[in-house]
Amino acid sequence: TWRQQETTMSLMWLLLQKRVPIPLPCIQTFVDFLVHDNVELRKIAEEGIAAFCRIQKPPRIYVEKTLDEILQRPVNVDQCHPGDRDDNLWITINDYKPPKTQKEWEETCFLDKSFHGYYKWPKIIRYPMNKRERYTIENMPAAVTILYERFIDKNFINKFTQFMGLFRNYGPALVDNFIETLYVLIHEKTKEKQEGSHRVAAEIVAGMIRGSKYWTIEMLDEFWKKLTTFLNEVCLNLGPETLSYWASCFKLGLEDEDPRRMYRPIEYLRSLINTHATGNTFLETSRWYLLQTITNFEWRVPSIWCSINEQAKELLDHPYKAIRERITIVLSLSLTFDVTLPNGQSTRHPDVNQFIDMIRVRLQQAIEVYEKTPLANVSGQVVEIDPEARKALNFIETVIQLHTHLFSKCLQPIKKAIIRIFPYLCEIESIVANDDFIRKNLTITRMCVAMTYLHKHFMEELIEQLEQVCSSPKWHARRAAIEFIQNMIFCNLFNARPYAQRLRQLVFKC
Repeated sequence: TWRQQETTMSLMWLLLQKRVPIPLPCIQTFVDFLVHDNVELRKIAEEGIAAFCRIQKPPRIYVEKTLDEILQRPVNVDQCHPGDRDDNLWITINDYKPPKTQKEWEETCFLDKSFHGYYKWPKIIRYPMNKRERYTIENMPAAVTILYERFIDKNFINKFTQFMGLFRNYGPALVDNFIETLYVLIHEKTKEKQEGSHRVAAEIVAGMIRGSKYWTIEMLDEFWKKLTTFLNEVCLNLGPETLSYWASCFKLGLEDEDPRRMYRPIEYLRSLINTHATGNTFLETSRWYLLQTITNFEWRVPSIWCSINEQAKELLDHPYKAIRERITIVLSLSLTFDVTLPNGQSTRHPDVNQFIDMIRVRLQQAIEVYEKTPLANVSGQVVEIDPEARKALNFIETVIQLHTHLFSKCLQPIKKAIIRIFPYLCEIESIVANDDFIRKNLTITRMCVAMTYLHKHFMEELIEQLEQVCSSPKWHARRAAIEFIQNMIFCNLFNARPYAQRLRQLVFKC
């Protein structure tokens, strides 16, 4: 019965290990069960095939070198200086030039984990060479041949649709068969099957990306030429139910990888926001959403974050709210690694102070435009929306959201520029007074500052800004300041104690 088969297959899967040769009938059984009618047996078979691929994986070739040998110059590795240094620039994507020859590609030192080099370097760096043996028809053992022959069969792939192990072990030999199947999956017309088809396609592509990292330059160039065309087609067929699968595809495909090794998918993701507007709000939003997966590389792609930041900050007054919301998240992520480090520095990423000061100037201009120009003009039965006032309100709303995201995404959200923009966050209270949703977000934005631990130099500057707000002729701004002071004192009770007299005067002044 199928229950007995399930029990037996589960036991066989648990017995698999590298030290014990696997009988050929065992491998054949697992392969046959990949297309079994019973879903539970198929799941066990998939786990078994993944285990076979790991067991059959050709060994890596490791190299041990000192940092002096890699950089070909003397470097002091004894002291700890976290952040951006001359000796860790080479493992970022900044100024990276892809190798032209296979020999250079194989000898490049790729370090996949993001912690390498951020604080200091080990005396000896052990890393795998960027090449690995792949099975070919001439050197394929019988146990490996069983898997190869089944997955080279198009009819079998059409029925079975763990993929990384296949592409890692067999190289691009299986790509063409799978690419054909991928196109069929993403163009599935039956609505009930679309979500599952995209999920399977996304898993296959993630396996291709991870499994291809040790391929030769020629193989990778040919592979990405085909995959880019396919991914462009995917981006035109995305839906609300399938977007998360493709985000997971890139997230898993790029996880714990050296950005220099993965420069092709990074370039593709970066190109998503360079395309001309399609007029489809969801597809535009989806592209920005997929771009977020670059966060996998953390501090090692500063030039990418700088270029994204430059492009995104020009779209803060975009006419579509959904796109603005997604852009604010991406912008806050681009500012994540501008941090103050003890005995170190972070200078390659976008500067939060410069960015917020630029936003502050534009926010002041938007406030002036909105206050001078009514949003709507009513003439007879026609209501005309003023485009400049609408644009100004869009920008104000986006700044509120961006400010909130900075506190949820950034490692050190409080900067001097955040204090300098605070009076404007009180001043726009009167502008958003009639919109409950925006007003609620604005209150949360100010509370983010109040609930943060404020060091002495920040506290001094903040109180100066509060004194300026309490002198404002705008009643809404003064009321917002009073509410803020109440929460700020509660969350920074001991920090605020030296300023008790000044805060008391502020309350009476309002």
